[in-house]
Parts: sequence; structure tokens; C-alpha cells
Amino acid sequence: MKFLGNILWIILGGLIIALYYWIVGLLFCITIIGIPFGVQLFKIGGFALWPFGREVQPDTNDSGCLAILMNALWIILGGIEIALMHISLGLILCVTIIGIPFGLQHLKMALLAVVPFGKKIV
Repeated sequence: MKFLGNILWIILGGLIIALYYWIVGLLFCITIIGIPFGVQLFKIGGFALWPFGREVQPDTNDSGCLAILMNALWIILGGIEIALMHISLGLILCVTIIGIPFGLQHLKMALLAVVPFGKKIV
């Protein structure tokens, strides 16, 4: 069932979302300061490509204050906008019964889009 959900996800826009994350991640990786943000965008892009059967969990080797600082910068640099996009798409998809699983995946991505540092995808 997870495989079928992921295939439908890719066909119905998951590939486009993942490509956007990866392209913006490459743009962030142009500068040395942007590399950690680019790596997080690659991580979110991989999750956006194949979300069913995967969960977002706190990372066990959390970097403490550095993760908090990076998350604060992330929110300023666009994390809120990305999360609002996923929340709005999730709510729109949850209107229909068929769209509920896809809407829930967008809501999981919204959580990761707000604070990606200190999280891992399992």
C-alpha cells in the first residue's frame, strides 16, 4: 500500500516538489554559509519524493544550541513560507476522502519545513 501511495504521490506532484527542493538546495550550496541549509533542503526533497512509510523523528546526536540557531535562521530565510505552503496544500487535499493520505503527508512535511535541523527521517 505504501508503494502504491508513493507512486501516486510522484505522479500527482511529488516529483515537482522534490525537484524544487533540490534546485533551491543547489542554489544554497553555492555559498559556504548556505551549505547546511542546502543539505537540509536535499533531505526534505528526498522526503518529498517518497513520503509514505517514512517518519520525521528527533535526531539522537542533536547539536544543541547550533541546531536552535540554524533553525532560527531557517525560519527567517523562508521556512515559514514553505511550511505555510505545505499546510495549505494539506488542508486542501484533506477536503476529499481520497486526498486525506496525501494531505497528511503535506502536514508531515510542514513540520519538517519549520525546524529541519535536529530532525531525521526514518
